[in-house]
Order: sequence, then C-alpha cells, then structure tokens
Amino acid sequence: MIQYLTNMFTSSKEKKERPRVPKGERVYAVGDIHGCADLFGELIDTIESEIAEAETDGTICRIVLLGDLVDRGPDSAGVIDLARRWAKKRDVRILCGNHEEMFLDSFEDTDTLRHFLRHGGRETLLSYGVDRKALVRSEIDEVQQMMLDAVPKKHRKFVSGFEDMVQIGDYVFVHAGIEPGVPMDKQKKRTLRWIREPFLSHKKSHGLVVVHGHTITDDVVDAGNRIGVDTGAYASGRLTALVLEGRKRRYITAQAGKKGKISVEGAKLAA
Repeated sequence: MIQYLTNMFTSSKEKKERPRVPKGERVYAVGDIHGCADLFGELIDTIESEIAEAETDGTICRIVLLGDLVDRGPDSAGVIDLARRWAKKRDVRILCGNHEEMFLDSFEDTDTLRHFLRHGGRETLLSYGVDRKALVRSEIDEVQQMMLDAVPKKHRKFVSGFEDMVQIGDYVFVHAGIEPGVPMDKQKKRTLRWIREPFLSHKKSHGLVVVHGHTITDDVVDAGNRIGVDTGAYASGRLTALVLEGRKRRYITAQAGKKGKISVEGAKLAA
C-alpha cells in the first residue's frame, strides 16, 4: 500500500515559510532501529529504489541514521553489518545514541555493562553469538570478556565513529534532542544522546528544526520546532524514515505484518 503523508493543503505562504534542505538535495532520516535488521533491510531497499530514480534527475541523496541502532531487538549485529555496507555505498551519516554510548562503555566499565544488559544489551550480545545459558550464569566480569571476544573489532571501530550532530539546510539532526536556549556548538554530548525534558515540551523556535529519535511515539511527531521519528521499531514493528526535499516532507514506514511479512508505506513510485 502506498500512502503519501505530506501536508498537501497548507497555504502558499506557509509553504514559503517552511524550513528547507538545499536545492537539488534529498535527505532520508531513519529513526531508532534497535536491532530490527529485517525492517532496516526492507527500508534500505526501498530508499535505494527511490535514490536510483532520483539520481537520473541529478538529485543528491543523503542518509542520516538517528542513533540507537543496537539493543532491544533481535539482531543488532545484523543492523551494524547493514549500516557498514550501506555507508560504503552511500553518503550515510550515523548519530551516536545513548544505547551506542552504553554499548561502547560496557567494554571498559562493568557498572555500565550491568545497565546495558538491563536495557536491551542482553539481546545485543545474543545477536553476536554469546551463549544464552552462559550469559545467565556468568559473573559480570565474565560477561564482559564474552563481549570482548564476541563483538568484532571492526564493529566497535565503526560504532565509535558515530557523530553527535548533523546539520543540513534548516534542519539539525541529533539522537535525543537539544538543551533549549543553548547554541548548537555549545550543546553537551550527554544532552544530545539522553535528553527528554525540557526539550520535548519546549514550544519556541530553536533556530533550526530539530529532527530526533530516542522518545517513542505511536506516529511521527511534527511539533513545528522539532520532528520526532522514533516509532518504536522493536516494540511496534514499525521503522520510520523522514524524507526531506526542498520544503516538502513525507514519511516512509516499514511495518512487520503476519508471518513476518514486511510492507512499506509512503514510498515514492517512479513516474
């Protein structure tokens, strides 16, 4: 099923005032994947089909993954593999989420590892082949060694290269949000990766429209000064991407259905 989710009835004045990305560019911002490699793979295929069509017109396409690629879902290792392959082919910018922060810190700090395991890290380690029974019965330092042995160094290096902020046109992309009233170049990493309030309830302009994940909502939230794109893939079976082109916005959603079948809504058909 194809479903366009652009605001088609806004006035011409509203359209002129709407933030934009640079002329000739299209941006795909993908919400929190959380180990859902099947949904991510389907979304990649759909976006690649659109890009192939766009490139015939000279459109430059950019991809931003909004962070939290790992944890909670069943195949974080597979998600990292997909992201690595895509980044070799396309202009893919990847943001560091709070779960990537916990993932990386867990290799060095057992207190963080305990927190990581309670918040979806157990599923991540299982996706890397750690034995389930051994994971349950082992002491925390033993689990840390399992993690060191199981996670490829190339994956650690890849994740450690994730960014905290990307600006394109009138939009700024972060994982969780920003501290209202603080200049973009003064924002703290912890804020960008972890904040909810007072960011979510802030009504005034941030200067740029903030595109973020981190906070799960049933549908995309366009609050004017921010756009939240985390539709809870691991829990809802819905992974969403925001598509920006000029002043236009639309959304693509990969959704798990019965018997594992995945459908995609919002994809742009070739002319």
